[in-house]
Amino acid sequence: MIFEQFYLECLSHASYLLGDQSTGKAVVVDPQRDIAQYLDRARELNLTITHVLETHFHADFLSGHLELAKATGATICYGAEARPQFAAHLLADGERIVLGDVVIETRLTPGHTPESASYVVYEHDGDAVPYGVLTGDTLFIGDVGRPDLLVSVGKTADELGHMLFASIQNKLLTLPDPTRVFPAHGAGSACGKNLSTETSSTMGVQRRDNYALQFTDADSFVAAVTEGQPEAPGYFIYDAVLNQKNRETLEEHVPPTALTVTQLLDARDKGLQIIDTRESQFFAAGHLHGSVNVGLAGRYAEYAGSVIRPDEDIVIVTDAGMELEAKVRLARIGYDRVVGSFIADNLADVPSEVGRASRLTAHEFAQRRREVATLQVVDVRGDGEYAINHLPEASNIPVSQLRKRLTELDPLTPTVVYCAGGYRSSIAASVLRANGFRDVSDVLGGFEAILQLQN
Repeated sequence: MIFEQFYLECLSHASYLLGDQSTGKAVVVDPQRDIAQYLDRARELNLTITHVLETHFHADFLSGHLELAKATGATICYGAEARPQFAAHLLADGERIVLGDVVIETRLTPGHTPESASYVVYEHDGDAVPYGVLTGDTLFIGDVGRPDLLVSVGKTADELGHMLFASIQNKLLTLPDPTRVFPAHGAGSACGKNLSTETSSTMGVQRRDNYALQFTDADSFVAAVTEGQPEAPGYFIYDAVLNQKNRETLEEHVPPTALTVTQLLDARDKGLQIIDTRESQFFAAGHLHGSVNVGLAGRYAEYAGSVIRPDEDIVIVTDAGMELEAKVRLARIGYDRVVGSFIADNLADVPSEVGRASRLTAHEFAQRRREVATLQVVDVRGDGEYAINHLPEASNIPVSQLRKRLTELDPLTPTVVYCAGGYRSSIAASVLRANGFRDVSDVLGGFEAILQLQN
């Protein structure tokens, strides 16, 4: 058996290549949209990808099932409750995919979503103990998939939560302790609240250590797993729906169209979203008026999807050579409306259109708080982070809600925003400036630096 995990840090996403050396047949499970790595690895291992297995309709990324099917002719598979709008094989509970010696057994595990499925992997047909189980978003390391994420599908969070409890008890906890657990996500994903930085475990360890597996009644389980969940980025519903559709496939090797200065300014003036993908210190030193800073060095796609709508056209400003990466990473969440790119160094050709961003040290922020009685302070961290500790005068508007809640703030009042460390605050401050706020700063080092100064 060949079993390999591909882990994408910027989306906390795990996908898998699983093959049988005796037959050369392989499957890919929960692929990301840019599929070159799977094709390359299958070629290196002399494998033919025959199936693409999806654990559910993902909300946090656009899956690469259509891209892989187009490239390889593989059959796309979902659990029996899925209703995709493209050709796919729906797997019944217990149905097996035989690659050779290696066998994959389907277990329908609804709860995170109604169509969720898990895949039990056997190195040899007839093995008493499976090699592992691919749990998608049903079971994470340290957590379970939240049942409150997609309640618009016709089920309430309570109904989905009870389904999840039954799936865990009847389909997963029946597996032997040595069975390895391979989820679709790790720490940082908004699909749960307590995900581990570990990307695999065993059923025995999870049975012992996972807080969500300690409950013996469904009501207590649902109450515990739905409490304190992080806010999901705004693009999640969009992706969950788009993953069901027969959409355009990604050309991952085709860079975006290079724009001239004139075309860039025209795009901005027409209301297109300009995303500057450089690190915050370089953005602060000089950026196009009206642009929003979402740095490639962080969780770029996730936060771009939090402050830009999927129906908006986008121009990306990048360092030279980073245009294709910036485009592909947006495409991973289904943001395909990138109409062009522009090299940041060329902003020097239009100095009148370039501005600097105010960034305050913790000391400078403390001084500003003393000197400006009307200072508007905005904490752009998540609700849970804010609840633990915050500045008493700070309003809490998570960065993902900022564009929807602009009317709660006064654009004429001096404003300072902070987050945990400085990445989200640069995004938030740039969003405010792009929407007419005249005096906006963010805090270098974020709340951590503020606390250090206070202590």
